[in-house]
Amino acid sequence: MNNNFSLLGRNLYDLDDFTEEEIINILEVSKVMKEINSREYKKLPTLKGKTICTLFVENSTRTRMSFELAANRLSADVVTFEATTSSLQKGESLQDTVTTLNAMGIDLYVIRHSCAGSPQIVNKHSGKPVMNAGDGRHAHPTQALLDMYSIYEKTGTIKGMKIAIVGDIVNSRVVRSNLIGMIKLGAEVTVCGPRTLVPSHLEEVYGCKVTYDLKTALKDADAVMGLRMQLERQTEGLFPSLEEYSKHYVLSKQTIKWAKKDALVMHPGPMNRGVEILPELADSSQSIILEQVSNGVAVRMALLFLILGGRF
Repeated sequence: MNNNFSLLGRNLYDLDDFTEEEIINILEVSKVMKEINSREYKKLPTLKGKTICTLFVENSTRTRMSFELAANRLSADVVTFEATTSSLQKGESLQDTVTTLNAMGIDLYVIRHSCAGSPQIVNKHSGKPVMNAGDGRHAHPTQALLDMYSIYEKTGTIKGMKIAIVGDIVNSRVVRSNLIGMIKLGAEVTVCGPRTLVPSHLEEVYGCKVTYDLKTALKDADAVMGLRMQLERQTEGLFPSLEEYSKHYVLSKQTIKWAKKDALVMHPGPMNRGVEILPELADSSQSIILEQVSNGVAVRMALLFLILGGRF
Protein backbone atom coordinates (compact mmCIF):
# COMPACT_ATOMS: atom_id res chain seq x y z
CA MET A 1 0.00 0.00 0.00
CA ASN A 2 1.30 3.45 -0.95
CA ASN A 3 1.57 5.51 2.24
CA ASN A 4 1.25 8.74 0.22
CA PHE A 5 -2.01 7.56 -1.32
CA SER A 6 -4.95 9.91 -0.77
CA LEU A 7 -8.56 10.11 -1.96
CA LEU A 8 -9.41 13.04 0.29
CA GLY A 9 -12.45 14.90 -1.01
CA ARG A 10 -12.78 12.75 -4.15
CA ASN A 11 -16.08 11.77 -5.75
CA LEU A 12 -16.74 8.16 -6.68
CA TYR A 13 -18.86 8.26 -9.83
CA ASP A 14 -17.30 5.21 -11.49
CA LEU A 15 -13.95 3.45 -11.68
CA ASP A 16 -12.82 5.09 -14.92
CA ASP A 17 -11.82 8.07 -12.73
CA PHE A 18 -9.35 5.92 -10.76
CA THR A 19 -5.94 4.56 -11.68
CA GLU A 20 -4.83 0.96 -11.29
CA GLU A 21 -2.65 1.98 -8.33
CA GLU A 22 -5.55 3.79 -6.66
CA ILE A 23 -7.83 0.77 -7.01
CA ILE A 24 -5.16 -1.56 -5.58
CA ASN A 25 -4.69 0.79 -2.65
CA ILE A 26 -8.45 0.82 -2.00
CA LEU A 27 -8.37 -2.99 -1.92
CA GLU A 28 -5.44 -2.93 0.52
CA VAL A 29 -7.22 -0.50 2.86
CA SER A 30 -10.30 -2.72 2.59
CA LYS A 31 -8.17 -5.58 3.90
CA VAL A 32 -7.32 -3.51 6.98
CA MET A 33 -10.99 -2.65 7.49
CA LYS A 34 -11.97 -6.31 7.27
CA GLU A 35 -9.42 -7.12 9.97
CA ILE A 36 -11.00 -4.44 12.14
CA ASN A 37 -14.43 -5.97 11.49
CA SER A 38 -13.15 -9.30 12.78
CA ARG A 39 -12.35 -7.86 16.20
CA GLU A 40 -14.69 -8.05 19.17
CA TYR A 41 -14.86 -4.25 19.30
CA LYS A 42 -15.39 -3.21 15.69
CA LYS A 43 -15.74 0.58 15.93
CA LEU A 44 -13.12 3.20 15.14
CA PRO A 45 -13.48 6.85 16.26
CA THR A 46 -11.86 8.04 13.04
CA LEU A 47 -14.91 9.78 11.47
CA LYS A 48 -16.51 11.01 14.68
CA GLY A 49 -18.20 14.34 14.00
CA LYS A 50 -18.73 13.63 10.30
CA THR A 51 -22.26 13.30 8.92
CA ILE A 52 -23.09 11.00 6.02
CA CYS A 53 -26.40 11.04 4.16
CA THR A 54 -27.63 7.86 2.49
CA LEU A 55 -29.86 9.28 -0.22
CA PHE A 56 -31.54 6.22 -1.72
CA VAL A 57 -34.29 6.97 -4.21
CA GLU A 58 -34.25 3.37 -5.47
CA ASN A 59 -34.84 0.28 -3.37
CA SER A 60 -31.84 -1.44 -1.82
CA THR A 61 -31.03 -3.88 0.95
CA ARG A 62 -27.36 -4.91 0.82
CA THR A 63 -25.87 -1.67 -0.49
CA ARG A 64 -27.77 0.68 1.77
CA MET A 65 -27.35 -1.35 4.95
CA SER A 66 -23.65 -1.94 4.33
CA PHE A 67 -23.03 1.77 3.74
CA GLU A 68 -24.86 2.66 6.95
CA LEU A 69 -23.08 -0.05 8.89
CA ALA A 70 -19.73 1.08 7.44
CA ALA A 71 -20.39 4.67 8.53
CA ASN A 72 -21.42 3.56 12.02
CA ARG A 73 -18.30 1.39 12.36
CA LEU A 74 -16.24 4.53 11.70
CA SER A 75 -18.29 6.50 14.28
CA ALA A 76 -19.86 8.85 11.73
CA ASP A 77 -23.42 10.11 12.13
CA VAL A 78 -25.83 8.79 9.48
CA VAL A 79 -28.83 10.65 8.08
CA THR A 80 -31.13 8.20 6.32
CA PHE A 81 -33.19 9.68 3.49
CA GLU A 82 -36.54 7.92 2.93
CA ALA A 83 -37.64 8.72 -0.62
CA THR A 84 -41.14 7.28 -0.19
CA THR A 85 -41.89 9.62 2.72
CA SER A 86 -39.91 12.64 1.51
CA SER A 87 -40.89 15.83 -0.30
CA LEU A 88 -39.83 14.16 -3.56
CA GLN A 89 -43.30 12.62 -3.42
CA LYS A 90 -44.73 16.15 -3.39
CA GLY A 91 -42.86 17.19 -6.52
CA GLU A 92 -39.67 18.58 -4.99
CA SER A 93 -36.69 18.36 -7.34
CA LEU A 94 -33.50 16.46 -6.53
CA GLN A 95 -31.68 19.81 -6.60
CA ASP A 96 -33.92 21.31 -3.92
CA THR A 97 -33.75 18.13 -1.86
CA VAL A 98 -29.94 18.27 -1.90
CA THR A 99 -29.70 21.96 -1.06
CA THR A 100 -32.11 21.39 1.85
CA LEU A 101 -30.09 18.47 3.17
CA ASN A 102 -26.87 20.40 2.67
CA ALA A 103 -28.14 23.17 4.93
CA MET A 104 -28.21 20.56 7.72
CA GLY A 105 -24.45 20.03 7.55
CA ILE A 106 -23.90 16.87 5.47
CA ASP A 107 -20.23 15.97 4.84
CA LEU A 108 -20.71 13.21 2.25
CA TYR A 109 -23.60 11.86 0.21
CA VAL A 110 -24.22 8.27 -0.86
CA ILE A 111 -26.84 8.21 -3.61
CA ARG A 112 -28.80 5.55 -5.46
CA HIS A 113 -31.11 6.79 -8.18
CA SER A 114 -32.82 5.46 -11.31
CA CYS A 115 -31.31 8.23 -13.44
CA ALA A 116 -27.75 8.02 -14.75
CA GLY A 117 -25.74 11.09 -13.76
CA SER A 118 -27.62 11.75 -10.52
CA PRO A 119 -24.41 11.61 -8.39
CA GLN A 120 -22.97 14.48 -10.45
CA ILE A 121 -26.13 16.50 -9.82
CA VAL A 122 -25.80 15.95 -6.07
CA ASN A 123 -22.17 17.09 -6.13
CA LYS A 124 -23.00 20.14 -8.26
CA HIS A 125 -25.61 21.38 -5.79
CA SER A 126 -23.89 20.36 -2.57
CA GLY A 127 -20.18 20.84 -3.22
CA LYS A 128 -19.60 17.77 -1.06
CA PRO A 129 -18.05 14.39 -1.93
CA VAL A 130 -20.54 11.97 -3.47
CA MET A 131 -20.38 8.19 -3.70
CA ASN A 132 -22.41 6.47 -6.39
CA ALA A 133 -24.43 3.56 -4.98
CA GLY A 134 -26.00 2.85 -8.37
CA ASP A 135 -27.33 5.27 -10.99
CA GLY A 136 -29.76 3.74 -13.46
CA ARG A 137 -28.09 1.29 -15.82
CA HIS A 138 -24.87 3.29 -15.73
CA ALA A 139 -22.58 2.35 -12.85
CA HIS A 140 -22.23 0.72 -9.45
CA PRO A 141 -18.56 1.23 -8.51
CA THR A 142 -18.66 0.10 -4.88
CA GLN A 143 -20.21 -3.22 -5.92
CA ALA A 144 -17.43 -3.66 -8.46
CA LEU A 145 -14.81 -2.86 -5.83
CA LEU A 146 -16.22 -5.41 -3.40
CA ASP A 147 -16.40 -7.98 -6.20
CA MET A 148 -12.76 -7.34 -7.06
CA TYR A 149 -11.76 -7.39 -3.41
CA SER A 150 -13.51 -10.75 -2.97
CA ILE A 151 -11.33 -12.21 -5.74
CA TYR A 152 -8.21 -10.35 -4.59
CA GLU A 153 -8.65 -11.67 -1.06
CA LYS A 154 -8.78 -15.27 -2.27
CA THR A 155 -6.07 -15.17 -4.91
CA GLY A 156 -3.82 -12.22 -4.03
CA THR A 157 -4.21 -10.68 -7.49
CA ILE A 158 -6.62 -9.74 -10.26
CA LYS A 159 -3.96 -9.62 -12.96
CA GLY A 160 -4.16 -12.56 -15.34
CA MET A 161 -7.38 -13.92 -13.85
CA LYS A 162 -10.02 -15.27 -16.21
CA ILE A 163 -13.43 -13.99 -15.10
CA ALA A 164 -16.79 -14.87 -16.66
CA ILE A 165 -19.87 -12.70 -16.09
CA VAL A 166 -23.15 -14.33 -17.16
CA GLY A 167 -26.68 -12.98 -17.37
CA ASP A 168 -28.61 -9.78 -18.06
CA ILE A 169 -25.65 -7.74 -19.31
CA VAL A 170 -27.59 -4.96 -21.03
CA ASN A 171 -29.45 -3.88 -17.90
CA SER A 172 -26.59 -4.31 -15.43
CA ARG A 173 -24.77 -1.31 -13.97
CA VAL A 174 -22.66 -3.77 -11.97
CA VAL A 175 -21.11 -5.32 -15.07
CA ARG A 176 -20.08 -1.95 -16.52
CA SER A 177 -18.17 -0.94 -13.41
CA ASN A 178 -16.64 -4.40 -13.09
CA LEU A 179 -15.45 -4.36 -16.70
CA ILE A 180 -13.69 -1.04 -16.14
CA GLY A 181 -12.06 -2.10 -12.87
CA MET A 182 -11.20 -5.71 -13.63
CA ILE A 183 -9.68 -4.99 -17.03
CA LYS A 184 -7.78 -2.03 -15.60
CA LEU A 185 -6.23 -4.46 -13.10
CA GLY A 186 -5.25 -6.90 -15.84
CA ALA A 187 -8.04 -9.49 -15.79
CA GLU A 188 -9.37 -11.26 -18.88
CA VAL A 189 -13.13 -10.83 -18.69
CA THR A 190 -15.74 -12.64 -20.79
CA VAL A 191 -19.40 -11.64 -20.73
CA CYS A 192 -22.12 -14.06 -21.74
CA GLY A 193 -25.87 -14.08 -22.22
CA PRO A 194 -28.56 -14.18 -24.90
CA ARG A 195 -27.81 -11.89 -27.86
CA THR A 196 -30.74 -9.69 -26.88
CA LEU A 197 -29.21 -9.11 -23.44
CA VAL A 198 -25.65 -8.34 -24.52
CA PRO A 199 -24.86 -4.89 -26.02
CA SER A 200 -22.98 -5.12 -29.30
CA HIS A 201 -20.32 -2.52 -28.42
CA LEU A 202 -18.81 -4.12 -25.32
CA GLU A 203 -15.67 -5.54 -26.92
CA GLU A 204 -14.73 -2.22 -28.51
CA VAL A 205 -15.54 -0.03 -25.52
CA TYR A 206 -14.25 -2.16 -22.63
CA GLY A 207 -11.81 -4.63 -24.16
CA CYS A 208 -13.65 -7.69 -22.87
CA LYS A 209 -14.63 -10.85 -24.74
CA VAL A 210 -18.24 -11.58 -25.68
CA THR A 211 -19.88 -14.94 -26.24
CA TYR A 212 -23.44 -16.21 -26.32
CA ASP A 213 -22.45 -19.76 -25.35
CA LEU A 214 -22.18 -20.60 -21.65
CA LYS A 215 -19.65 -23.41 -22.10
CA THR A 216 -17.33 -21.11 -24.03
CA ALA A 217 -17.65 -18.37 -21.40
CA LEU A 218 -16.90 -20.69 -18.47
CA LYS A 219 -13.99 -22.57 -20.07
CA ASP A 220 -10.95 -22.32 -17.73
CA ALA A 221 -12.54 -19.45 -15.75
CA ASP A 222 -11.01 -18.61 -12.35
CA ALA A 223 -14.18 -16.86 -11.21
CA VAL A 224 -17.77 -16.97 -12.47
CA MET A 225 -20.33 -14.29 -11.65
CA GLY A 226 -24.04 -14.67 -12.28
CA LEU A 227 -26.26 -11.62 -12.81
CA ARG A 228 -29.93 -11.25 -11.94
CA MET A 229 -32.57 -11.03 -14.64
CA GLN A 230 -33.66 -7.40 -14.16
CA LEU A 231 -37.26 -7.71 -15.33
CA GLU A 232 -38.13 -4.32 -13.82
CA ARG A 233 -35.74 -2.59 -16.26
CA GLN A 234 -36.96 -4.39 -19.36
CA THR A 235 -39.53 -2.55 -21.46
CA GLU A 236 -39.98 -5.41 -23.92
CA GLY A 237 -39.58 -9.16 -23.94
CA LEU A 238 -35.90 -9.83 -24.66
CA PHE A 239 -36.16 -13.60 -24.24
CA PRO A 240 -39.11 -16.01 -24.43
CA SER A 241 -39.31 -16.92 -20.72
CA LEU A 242 -37.29 -17.33 -17.55
CA GLU A 243 -37.47 -21.08 -18.09
CA GLU A 244 -35.95 -20.70 -21.56
CA TYR A 245 -33.20 -18.46 -20.20
CA SER A 246 -32.39 -20.89 -17.40
CA LYS A 247 -32.25 -23.82 -19.83
CA HIS A 248 -29.29 -22.25 -21.63
CA TYR A 249 -27.54 -20.05 -19.06
CA VAL A 250 -28.16 -21.28 -15.52
CA LEU A 251 -25.12 -21.71 -13.30
CA SER A 252 -25.25 -25.13 -11.66
CA LYS A 253 -22.95 -27.82 -10.34
CA GLN A 254 -23.04 -29.31 -13.83
CA THR A 255 -22.24 -26.16 -15.81
CA ILE A 256 -19.57 -24.95 -13.36
CA LYS A 257 -17.53 -28.02 -14.33
CA TRP A 258 -16.61 -26.14 -17.52
CA ALA A 259 -14.67 -23.66 -15.36
CA LYS A 260 -11.51 -24.42 -13.39
CA LYS A 261 -11.96 -26.99 -10.64
CA ASP A 262 -11.62 -24.41 -7.85
CA ALA A 263 -13.37 -21.53 -9.65
CA LEU A 264 -14.97 -18.94 -7.38
CA VAL A 265 -18.75 -18.61 -7.72
CA MET A 266 -20.10 -15.08 -7.29
CA HIS A 267 -23.32 -13.07 -7.53
CA PRO A 268 -23.92 -9.39 -6.66
CA GLY A 269 -27.45 -10.17 -5.42
CA PRO A 270 -30.30 -10.31 -5.06
CA MET A 271 -30.44 -13.78 -6.57
CA ASN A 272 -33.26 -15.35 -8.51
CA ARG A 273 -32.60 -18.88 -7.33
CA GLY A 274 -33.45 -21.40 -9.99
CA VAL A 275 -33.18 -18.83 -12.79
CA GLU A 276 -29.59 -17.60 -13.14
CA ILE A 277 -28.14 -19.86 -10.45
CA LEU A 278 -29.27 -23.04 -8.74
CA PRO A 279 -29.25 -23.31 -4.91
CA GLU A 280 -26.92 -26.32 -5.15
CA LEU A 281 -24.20 -23.99 -6.48
CA ALA A 282 -25.13 -20.79 -4.67
CA ASP A 283 -24.78 -22.58 -1.33
CA SER A 284 -21.78 -24.74 -2.29
CA SER A 285 -18.22 -24.60 -0.99
CA GLN A 286 -17.17 -22.82 -4.19
CA SER A 287 -19.58 -19.95 -3.53
CA ILE A 288 -18.28 -16.72 -2.02
CA ILE A 289 -21.61 -14.91 -2.38
CA LEU A 290 -22.05 -14.28 1.36
CA GLU A 291 -18.40 -13.23 1.61
CA GLN A 292 -19.14 -10.61 -1.04
CA VAL A 293 -21.83 -9.21 1.25
CA SER A 294 -19.44 -9.16 4.20
CA ASN A 295 -16.70 -7.60 2.09
CA GLY A 296 -19.09 -4.85 1.06
CA VAL A 297 -18.94 -3.41 4.56
CA ALA A 298 -15.12 -3.44 4.58
CA VAL A 299 -14.82 -1.85 1.13
CA ARG A 300 -17.31 0.89 1.94
CA MET A 301 -15.56 1.54 5.25
CA ALA A 302 -12.32 1.95 3.32
CA LEU A 303 -13.86 4.41 0.87
CA LEU A 304 -15.54 6.53 3.55
CA PHE A 305 -12.32 6.52 5.54
CA LEU A 306 -10.20 7.61 2.57
CA ILE A 307 -12.56 10.20 1.10
CA LEU A 308 -13.31 11.89 4.44
CA GLY A 309 -9.66 11.88 5.54
CA GLY A 310 -9.79 9.36 8.34
CA ARG A 311 -6.72 8.48 10.38
CA PHE A 312 -5.82 5.24 12.13
